[in-house]
Amino acid sequence: MIKLLWRFLLLLLAALSFAWLADRPGQVTIQWLGREIHLSVLVGAVFLGASMFALWFFVSLMRKIWRSPVAARDILRLRKTRKAYEALSRGIIAAGAGDAQAAAKHVKLAGETLKNEPLVKLLGAQAAQLRGDRAEVRRVFEGMAASPETELLGLRGLFADAQQAGDWPAARGHAETALKKNARLPWASSAVLQSHVAQRDWAAAANDIAQQVKLGLMPKAVGHRKQAALLTALALAEEDANPARALELAVEAHGLDAALVPATTLAARRLSSTGQQRKAIKMIKATWAKSPHKDLASVVAHLQNDTAENQFERVRDLVGKEPTEIEGAYSLAQAAFAANRFDAAKTVLKEFTDHRPQQRVCGLMAEIDDALGDKGKSREWLARAFHAAKDPLWVSDGVAAMRWTPVSPVTNEIVPCEWKEPFELPSGGRLQFQPQTDATTVIKPEDSALASLPRPPDDPGVE
Repeated sequence: MIKLLWRFLLLLLAALSFAWLADRPGQVTIQWLGREIHLSVLVGAVFLGASMFALWFFVSLMRKIWRSPVAARDILRLRKTRKAYEALSRGIIAAGAGDAQAAAKHVKLAGETLKNEPLVKLLGAQAAQLRGDRAEVRRVFEGMAASPETELLGLRGLFADAQQAGDWPAARGHAETALKKNARLPWASSAVLQSHVAQRDWAAAANDIAQQVKLGLMPKAVGHRKQAALLTALALAEEDANPARALELAVEAHGLDAALVPATTLAARRLSSTGQQRKAIKMIKATWAKSPHKDLASVVAHLQNDTAENQFERVRDLVGKEPTEIEGAYSLAQAAFAANRFDAAKTVLKEFTDHRPQQRVCGLMAEIDDALGDKGKSREWLARAFHAAKDPLWVSDGVAAMRWTPVSPVTNEIVPCEWKEPFELPSGGRLQFQPQTDATTVIKPEDSALASLPRPPDDPGVE
């Protein structure tokens, strides 16, 4: 539109110029080679314009003739390049379809013209991968890693190749090198983090997550939760050797994720040992509001070495006089039983004994009735515990454990470890616990061949 407007303005300017010359008649005399030519001003202007146009046309024509060999060579090169890119496109399609032979054919055609094209090198690596030629794959990616333009792409290719071969030290080295070049590479950052988690280097893994949050590679809420889990794991590992450092780490983890029970219990224990009971109770109450857990009530009860009655009062202050959830009721009933308040303990548990009580509730009720001298009811509760609902455990990725863990025992990823009742199998299937080498307890269906054998009673979970 703007070009049309400019052309219209130029035409209008030319018309106005000719009109202006027509209104002002005159003569132009040209003397050249002994001749004298008389022209009007208007005709002279037209002649001058035509002469300039003819000169421009002649110069342009001669320039095109002079550059015609170069233009012809450029056209041939353009056609050759276009065919090379067409071969590259067909090669990428063939590689995506898994046709190694066609991919190799097209990469050879494209490589004859596009020798320094990174996509050709990448296609060559893909073709070699399809053929299973790992030596060629490494050679291509090493060449790409040696070039500044394709260094990061080559490092990622070498990382993927090493990862596929199971060479984890080499894969980690490539990821660390790439991360030094560009700290915002998600794949490199994740690879380094996974390596630190696999080595149980909690401090380095926590720093990796902090860096990811800082660079925007991970949402802040998710990053804080994962970082808190790693700091808690580090605090638990250092609690015996360096209590002061463990307390510092646990308090930091609590600040990042107030719902993390292990961090709060560790911090409260250490604070209590240094005489800071008030701060410990404040932290426990903040965590209890988000994630009620019996360990929190146990720490509150034993903040001071005093009577069972005082311990009962502190637990009741934490969970309330009439708790409506199982963790609070069970914790208060335990404290009441320890204080010989048997009737109060039964009253607290009454709401949770009517419909499918947990094994720990049945066990505690059996202890209470035994203490009251009712042996018959005590045996009834023990028998009922055999078929009662499972006690809650720390569950991570479907795997239940007696102890909290910061990472999934299945994927080794940093996932939430939740305190909840383990899953139940439909159609009356039974569950069993199998100890793992890392003290993790896995819940899985019993083998059908062993189903007919006598089954030992489950642990009621009474502490």
